[in-house]
Amino acid sequence: MQGSNSKEILLWLIRLRQRYRVTGPSMRPLLTTDDEVLVDLRAYRRQKPCIGDIVIAQHPTQAGLLIIKRVKGVHENGNYHLQGDNSDPSQNSPSLIPAQLIQGRVTSLFTSAT
Repeated sequence: MQGSNSKEILLWLIRLRQRYRVTGPSMRPLLTTDDEVLVDLRAYRRQKPCIGDIVIAQHPTQAGLLIIKRVKGVHENGNYHLQGDNSDPSQNSPSLIPAQLIQGRVTSLFTSAT
């Protein structure tokens, strides 16, 4: 994630960032349920996702479901290997995602108060 939070908030206010709330444990410990992230939906218009980027993507088999994962690799066929940071396999299944399903790159994190 890059950029200062104040800059990212300004970009959100002028609608150059989209806000999402995290649900589920697949990105623990970095992201937990009810954390909020800002996403640059234009990030990949001119460049491809890089290994290590945290992205929002459409789920490959469940229409309307968005997932948040880290880019772990790129395959020859143009699919991206996305996986959460959680080491518990029952909470984190790796996914091969076509590039067109990747919506944007997470730029900022706002943790929930617990």
